[in-house]
Amino acid sequence: MDPIQQQFAEWLKPHGLEVTEQQFKQFDQYVDILADWNERMNLTGITERGAVYEKHFYDSLTLSFYVDMVGVRSMADIGSGAGFPGIPLKIMFPQLELTIVDSLNKRIQFLQHLVQELGLESVTCLHARAEEAARKPEHRDHYDLVTARAVARLNVLNEFCLPFVRKDGWFAAMKGANPSDEIKEAAKSMQVLQASLQEEHELKLPIEQSERHIVIVKKKGPTPKAYPRKAGTPLKSPII
Repeated sequence: MDPIQQQFAEWLKPHGLEVTEQQFKQFDQYVDILADWNERMNLTGITERGAVYEKHFYDSLTLSFYVDMVGVRSMADIGSGAGFPGIPLKIMFPQLELTIVDSLNKRIQFLQHLVQELGLESVTCLHARAEEAARKPEHRDHYDLVTARAVARLNVLNEFCLPFVRKDGWFAAMKGANPSDEIKEAAKSMQVLQASLQEEHELKLPIEQSERHIVIVKKKGPTPKAYPRKAGTPLKSPII
């Protein structure tokens, strides 16, 4: 185990997570593939190995500190970009049946290549707008857990993500800056979309010390027929 891997293992250990040799191999492959593709398309501003481990991999896995990932079977990652948080969570919790939704086909091509190279099974990479995918019966009100990391304000994210969540399932929004204003602003959208705020957690990245917040929302009932509205509408006129 090299110093970067050692450090990563130490960060995760207090949370009951142990990284196997195979998982480290997958994480390192991820770093290499990300750096290689990043030269051809803009996936991330962070490609240095130590920084990827902290700001992408560790950051993604913090969700498992607050959600019992072992009990999650199906998960959807909306607007996943370069695969965060979905792929690091899938590496650490191989039982997950993961669906990644992204509106940019180039990113989906990268993710399909990544999934194949890492030998990950039960991962579907879907090229679609969230509002359109959530209208399809196979995705609507279906997933145990839905995540989104730094995609949009919470009132917009609720409409993007909650239609994918099954009744009694969870939506976790991973945020940077303190989302307390966003949470207040999102109260109406939660009510309309049959959900309620459960908890909010604050943490800091181990080296950089920048703050992170995880907002956890519980789905109480099926998505009303009118939602999500047509593509582009949630961003233009959020539920407030």
